[in-house]
Amino acid sequence: MRIGIDLDGVIFDSEKEFRVYSELYDTVDLKKNSKLDNKELRFQSRFKWTKEELNGFLNKYHKQIIEESNFMPGVKRVLQMLKQMGHSLILITARGSINKDMIKITEERFKKSGMDIFDKYYWATENKEAVCEKENIDIMIDDYIENCERIANHKIRAIYFKDAPSPDLKENEYIKVLYNWGEIYRYINEIDGTKLM
Repeated sequence: MRIGIDLDGVIFDSEKEFRVYSELYDTVDLKKNSKLDNKELRFQSRFKWTKEELNGFLNKYHKQIIEESNFMPGVKRVLQMLKQMGHSLILITARGSINKDMIKITEERFKKSGMDIFDKYYWATENKEAVCEKENIDIMIDDYIENCERIANHKIRAIYFKDAPSPDLKENEYIKVLYNWGEIYRYINEIDGTKLM
């Protein structure tokens, strides 16, 4: 199978880091409460910041967050197992659209940790469904529901990698909601018809 994989919130826990640092930035640096909705997972939708405030946050914390964020539990093992089974792993991420330097930092982290295992890399990608079609992706793993919905609308399976259970989300034949890399491994093997290793 050809598996497309997002980066932030899927391979790295950077989305959680962004939420922590955005709270600190709003209260400590801006000295205000600009929060719109703390249920929003993406920091860009959590606060009512001006463009200047958003840029201030990114200038101060973006590189630190990318360098500090941890690998998601189990991701290294599962991706290496999938690779050994013959699956093609294609990184499809928006990382690099805000700051191109983040690409080099990420490539160095992958190399140091033995995770430079991807067959192809698509950096600074906003239109993930177009890349999924171009690469004949069988299944895409992303933590942003809107990306999953757009990909599913193109009849490509998507795993919505979710932080925590959410009863209001409806799965269908193209969108599956999963919460950890063990579940992702099981699901990919089930749809691939492969004997579990």
